[in-house]
Amino acid sequence: MLPAIVIEKLPRLIRAIRLIPQHANGDEAAGLADELAGITAMVAEKFTNDRTAEGIQRAQLLTVGGVSLGLEHLVETEDEQGDLDALDVLLGEGAEYVFQQGFRLIRELAALPEDTLLGEYDNDPVYSARRLKELFVDICTADPGETWSGYERYLGQLKQRHEVQAVVRAAQWLRRHHWEGPVKDPDLNAEGVIALAIVFGVEGGGRIVARTGQKEFERFVQTVRKGKPDFDAGWAALLEHVPAPHRGVIAERIDSYRNSILLQNIAGKVPMTQLFVELENYAGSEIDAEYP
Repeated sequence: MLPAIVIEKLPRLIRAIRLIPQHANGDEAAGLADELAGITAMVAEKFTNDRTAEGIQRAQLLTVGGVSLGLEHLVETEDEQGDLDALDVLLGEGAEYVFQQGFRLIRELAALPEDTLLGEYDNDPVYSARRLKELFVDICTADPGETWSGYERYLGQLKQRHEVQAVVRAAQWLRRHHWEGPVKDPDLNAEGVIALAIVFGVEGGGRIVARTGQKEFERFVQTVRKGKPDFDAGWAALLEHVPAPHRGVIAERIDSYRNSILLQNIAGKVPMTQLFVELENYAGSEIDAEYP
């Protein structure tokens, strides 16, 4: 078996700097070096430790990655012409501008939800600052002499977090339109909210359930077992009430829950206590504790 071919892909900043001897003069090179030194000093002061050699070294790696992230965002092509375009951006717009572009990407990424479980701490300024720093270090640490995949990892996280955000927003909409009135609990189990809406949606009528308790669940099960409603018709009625931006998320979850054991047991003869335990596995904290 032949060994895999490893293609070196140095940080974009380094690839651009390598073109300076052929495409820039001494004053431009010196100006760029001064800018990069200034960025490194700022990063060391705010994100590492400007009082130690180790802190300065880590800041340098973050500067390389931060500027490279900005260049990857501003320059589309990956060939040598793209590297030359990156050098033109550095010399024309300035390294500080490019770094700001890269850091803005990290800041916007950090503002997106990482998980569908949200709590009060997610909006806490201290936690938000820590999350921003961790993302910055994770994505933008770039050794000048080694392959760097920070931009690809950024794009992957961006896609993943947008998907999470879509789930969270769908759950928030369901909460605002809960049949008994808006649910205002600051903690949110987005998947749990959507699961409840889908489970109760089989009853039909399009009523939106984003929070429930044991008594309401018992009423629901008895109604389903007595009336034997068409589950698909109930889900169609639910989706009719859901705005287009959230419909895809909920429709996808309907497909995944369609043959779930819980829904099969609701229509069967499984004892209520077992059904409620199964419901808790789906909805978790979105179920009100009424009595033991």
